[in-house]
Amino acid sequence: MFKVRRTPHEPRIELAPLIDVMLFLLTFFIYSVMVMERVDLIPMSLRTYQSGTAAKPVPAATISVDLDGSLYLDRVPVALDELVPKLEESRDEAPDLVVYLALADGDSPVDRSAILLDIWDRLQPAKFNVNIVGRQRRGPATRELETPPASAPATGPTVPTVPRSSPSLPPSPPP
Repeated sequence: MFKVRRTPHEPRIELAPLIDVMLFLLTFFIYSVMVMERVDLIPMSLRTYQSGTAAKPVPAATISVDLDGSLYLDRVPVALDELVPKLEESRDEAPDLVVYLALADGDSPVDRSAILLDIWDRLQPAKFNVNIVGRQRRGPATRELETPPASAPATGPTVPTVPRSSPSLPPSPPP
């Protein structure tokens, strides 16, 4: 019978895994020392700065279109023909007037796109700075299933709100 003769190998210790383990332990202990040394308060004198003047909000006017197609200028009912002259009066008082166009949210029996185009065509020759305020529509299936958030996220320009004084006035435009 044949016997296989093998030469016995000398046991040896590999250094690469040993170095890896040592570096891991060193990193662990350095991190634990850093966590144990907690600094609760760093004494520091903070300088206070104060601006020369308070920031002034940009003057704004809001044109709202209700579900039935009626127009409101800053929650006051207005006819389409009176819209541009009233805005020009406001612009005489504040030259950097910003105009916001807002639609009431919901299904309307009236085609309000024609009203919006008419308003836009009247405001453009008068060179008003016009911003359209609205909410992105996601689709009928997801819109019916989702519950409204407790507070709407602030997106886009903010419109100054005026408290409602009459129940016949339209709701405030969405932010």
